[in-house]
Amino acid sequence: MKPLYSEERIHQRVEELAREISRDFLSKDLVVIGILNGGFIFTADLCRSIAIPHEVDFMGASSYGDGTSSGDFKITKELKKSIQNKSVLLVEDIVDTGKTLEYLLLEVQKQNPKDLKVAALFWKQKKANPHIIVDYPGFIIEDDFLVGYGLDFQGKYRNLPYVAKLEGTD
Repeated sequence: MKPLYSEERIHQRVEELAREISRDFLSKDLVVIGILNGGFIFTADLCRSIAIPHEVDFMGASSYGDGTSSGDFKITKELKKSIQNKSVLLVEDIVDTGKTLEYLLLEVQKQNPKDLKVAALFWKQKKANPHIIVDYPGFIIEDDFLVGYGLDFQGKYRNLPYVAKLEGTD
């Protein structure tokens, strides 16, 4: 597979996002919440680059029923600590339609964070629900099927250090 986003380009963008986040959350009680499974690599790299003290936790969600079109979701991994009155940054690998993110935002808001922002390495802005806002987008992309750097196809390719378009998915 030919990389669309090289390891170096991703690293550079993660560093830029971390600087923005560090500036915006300065003097706040920040909790970074990585969304599993795809967001774990981006979350780890982003957290290592954020220059202010912060906590890290993870959440998981999956669709059930007849698939993502059903809009039915369940939490597969709960947060370990309270986020009440804390500044929360949800970290996603990719925002496609925004359905999963919308569900997660509602679930997190039930826990009364002080404020809530979203970072996503990739955002299919034209395809996503227009009410879903990614505060810290890494790359705004078209509707390609990408793999690598946490993004998978049938559980594979997450380990690639770059991001590529999966051939044969047009």
